[in-house]
Amino acid sequence: MLKSKQVSLLVSDVHLCEERPAQVDRFIGVLEGPAREADSVFILGDLFEYWVGDDDCSASLPQRVMASLKVLSDSGCKTYFTCGNRDFLIGKAFADQAGLICLDDPCLIDIQGTPTILMHGDLLCTDDSAYLAFRQQVRHPQWQAQFLAQPLALRHQMARGATVESGKAKQTKSEEIMDVTETAVAAVFQKFKVNRLIHGHTHRPGHHQHLVDAQLRDRWVLPDWYGPGGYIRVTPNHIEEILFSA
Repeated sequence: MLKSKQVSLLVSDVHLCEERPAQVDRFIGVLEGPAREADSVFILGDLFEYWVGDDDCSASLPQRVMASLKVLSDSGCKTYFTCGNRDFLIGKAFADQAGLICLDDPCLIDIQGTPTILMHGDLLCTDDSAYLAFRQQVRHPQWQAQFLAQPLALRHQMARGATVESGKAKQTKSEEIMDVTETAVAAVFQKFKVNRLIHGHTHRPGHHQHLVDAQLRDRWVLPDWYGPGGYIRVTPNHIEEILFSA
């Protein structure tokens, strides 16, 4: 009987797109390298810079990513996915072709023996009221149905425009508004009653501790891939952040 590898990798905010081929190659390299030594991989949103619908799966970039994810999944590594604020339209067709197990956001899952809350992270940024209003709008089934009914080329144009506008909006917001709030973090810990939370979205990687109900809780933030990128590696006795060199 083969012994479990007892390794989990977690990644988010990879922001794959044709304009950044080095990041695409690096992500595929992780799937074909370190991920093969793991028994589970968790992708916590914003795998793509944007996603306009599963009817775009035939494009070259999605095809390459799906193929690599499917090979990993078929090798026996359970590969999980939760959508982010850029790829919330990823659906069953993509997940099935990539061999992904879709997770709710937030969710509670055992990672190498430790109950862990997993989130993309945007729901923790409760001071950013403008973004949360936008999030509520685009997650509504009626909005999504209307958007997906548009021609594919128009959807790409709209998504690129939204990405540019998002970048402009960030320049006018304070660092504090775009980060998590202590009250939101505490509420998640109190809801799930565990001591570890892992998320992405904020692009502020690191390890933080929060005193919630007189108990220290650990919050790990995944790195984004606009720079070199990286991931978190978890074993039964250790958790560490792996950052790539520039």
